[in-house]
Amino acid sequence: MRAVALIALLACGVRAQIDLSGDETRRVVVDREAGQYLGHPTTVLLEDGRTILCVYPKGHGKGAICLKRSSDGGRSWSERLPVPETWATSLETPTVHRTVDAGGKRRLVVFSGLFPIRSSISEDDGATWTELAPIGDFGGIVAMASVARLRDGRYAAWFHDDGRFFQKDGKQEKPVRFTLYQVLSDDGGLTWSEPRAIWSGTDLHLCEPGFVRSPDGATIALLLRENRRAQESQVMFSHDQGESWTEPKPLGAALTGDRHVAQYAADGRLVVTLRDMRKDSPTRGDWVVWVGAWQDLVDAGPGAYRARLMDNRHGWDCGYPGLERLPDGSFVATSYGHWVEGEPPFVVSVSFTLAEFDAASPADPKDRGVRERDRRR
Repeated sequence: MRAVALIALLACGVRAQIDLSGDETRRVVVDREAGQYLGHPTTVLLEDGRTILCVYPKGHGKGAICLKRSSDGGRSWSERLPVPETWATSLETPTVHRTVDAGGKRRLVVFSGLFPIRSSISEDDGATWTELAPIGDFGGIVAMASVARLRDGRYAAWFHDDGRFFQKDGKQEKPVRFTLYQVLSDDGGLTWSEPRAIWSGTDLHLCEPGFVRSPDGATIALLLRENRRAQESQVMFSHDQGESWTEPKPLGAALTGDRHVAQYAADGRLVVTLRDMRKDSPTRGDWVVWVGAWQDLVDAGPGAYRARLMDNRHGWDCGYPGLERLPDGSFVATSYGHWVEGEPPFVVSVSFTLAEFDAASPADPKDRGVRERDRRR
């Protein structure tokens, strides 16, 4: 088992933070190009439990979409794969998601935002793709930040806009208003409904919703970046599969950051990776992972601990991550950042296990109790 460093981190509400940033042995470069900004990846793990696809732009949140594949659970990555010509016209951060329709047909869907939101579809696990095409007469930012299957088999997807891109030639209000939108698909991601606003406000600038489902499946949550940095990150809950949503409330200091992506560990613990943006955090602007429980989202709890995955040599520009759990229980997190002083960002993967974290920071009995309670639900 590789060694991990443990540092105190009481200011952020979490009891301890583990530091992996000095351990190069757990890192793999996904893509790096001299003089070229590479950023904002998302990933998807296929059903074989070892194939991971990664999409990311050549530029800061925009630029030609690149595609790579790992066939060994993130230990190595292919060269850039052939993609449709229209992927070069992407104007926003791309995202990739798995869908399965009512007949069992599996698809991969890549989204590209601004106006209009476009999608590209693969029905052969990423070997070939359709050209990017509009999914409707609407646009948005970081489309789709999350996609999730609901209990009735439909898919829901969430994105945000600040008034500029939802409609053609849109303009921002004064004060600027952020709106969270939800769309639905009943055909496995081929077509999508008209967007429905589930929250809108000017005091908070909530965006980049990250989906999490409760252990019993009855409740879904969206973890939200607060773009004004006026408050902590927020969370909204739905107890009726997205038909209605609670008002946003603070997530708490330990989860204050950007672009939350969540997975459950095999033992029921919740693992969330994000860009740390807590004002008084010693790892502000770095790529971190938080470990806790569903109840921590409900109660704004601190969780058990956090780990700094890599030290970003920039004040904030990193941490749009992919996070996949492999069949052996290990995790592969993938992100971009300014990992080398004076050089443009590039994309890396970092592997870790919760057993490594537990050895460095034994869980408090209270954490184990919450974990067991969540698993029984």
